Amino acid sequence: MSSLLEIKNLTTRFYTQDGVVRAVNGISYSIDPGATLGVVGESGCGKSVSMLSVMRLIPDPPGKIEDGEVFFDGRDLLKLSDDEMRRVRGAEVAMVFQDPMTSLNPVLTVGFQIGEALKLHQGVNDKEARRQSAELLDLVGIPNAEDRLDDYPHQFSGGMRQRAMIAMGLSCNPQLLIADEPTTALDVTIQAQIIDLVKRLQEQLGMAVIWITHDLGVVARLTKRVIVMYAGYIIEDAPVKMLYGSPRHPYTIGLLGSLPRLDAPPGTQLLSIPGQPPDLVALPEGCPFAPRCTFVADRCLEENPGLETVAPEHQVACWEKDKTEGVWASVR
Repeated sequence: MSSLLEIKNLTTRFYTQDGVVRAVNGISYSIDPGATLGVVGESGCGKSVSMLSVMRLIPDPPGKIEDGEVFFDGRDLLKLSDDEMRRVRGAEVAMVFQDPMTSLNPVLTVGFQIGEALKLHQGVNDKEARRQSAELLDLVGIPNAEDRLDDYPHQFSGGMRQRAMIAMGLSCNPQLLIADEPTTALDVTIQAQIIDLVKRLQEQLGMAVIWITHDLGVVARLTKRVIVMYAGYIIEDAPVKMLYGSPRHPYTIGLLGSLPRLDAPPGTQLLSIPGQPPDLVALPEGCPFAPRCTFVADRCLEENPGLETVAPEHQVACWEKDKTEGVWASVR
C-alpha cells in the first residue's frame, strides 16, 4: 500500500531577535490511508510546528520551511502554489486546533463558519450548505443541530465548540485529519467523549488521523503507532503496544514512568526526568537529550544519533540503546 502522507527531511526554522530557533530538524515519516498515528512529546518539541509546516501555515516571517518534501497523495505540498494549497486545506487535509475558542470567529455563527468551507470547496448554495452543516453537527453529537446553527461560539460549551471544530474539519470528507491537542483544555469526561467520537468517525469515514498530544493515555486509546519527538527530532517510532511494552529511548522511558498506572503496586513512585528541555536557539552538538540522560556516554555529547531499527517497525535514536533494553520492565 502506498503512503497517503510521506514526510522527508522536514526542517523548519524561526528567525528571531534572540537567534535562529531550530524548531523541526529533519524529520521523516509516513502514514497510510485510514491509519492512526500519535505524535507525542513535551511542549516545544516540534509536534505542532511540524504539522503547521505540512499545512503550509507557518507565519513567514519569522518562520521558514528550510528543507524537506511533504508528499500527499503523490504531490509535494511544499511545491504547490498558494492557490493550489488553499484547495488542499479543508478539502483533502483538515486540521483541528487546540483551542476552539480562538480558532472559531466569535462574531460569526457556528453554522456560517461550517457552511463557508462547504461553499468554498464544494460549491454548494446557501440552502444546501445549511442543510449539510446541520447534518455535520448532528454527526458529531450536538443535539438540536438545526437550531444551534445560528448560535455563536460563546453560546457553546468547550466540548461543543471542539465538536463544532471537528464538524468543520470533516465538512469536505478529508482523507487526513490532523488533531492538534484537541482535548487539552477539556475535562476528562469530555476528553473521553471527543476521543470516542474521533475513533467512531474514523471508522465510519475511513480517513487517516494524526493525533498530536503530550498525553500518553490518549495515545494508548486512539492510535496504533506512535512517534516520540524531542527538541525537533524524532527519537522513537514504534507500534503503540511495542512502545508501551518495551520503550528503548531514555526519554520515552521517563515519559511512561511519569504516568500514573492503575495496575502499579501501592507506594510505587513516579519517575521524573531531571533537568530542563534544551534551548532550541542553542542546541548541543550531540544528542539533545544527553544533558538529562542517565545513560549518557562520551559519544552522546559529540554526535547526534539517527534512527536505527531495534525490532520490526520499531526505531530509536540512541547510542546507548543496548543498555536500555529491558529497563522499562524493571521499573514499571
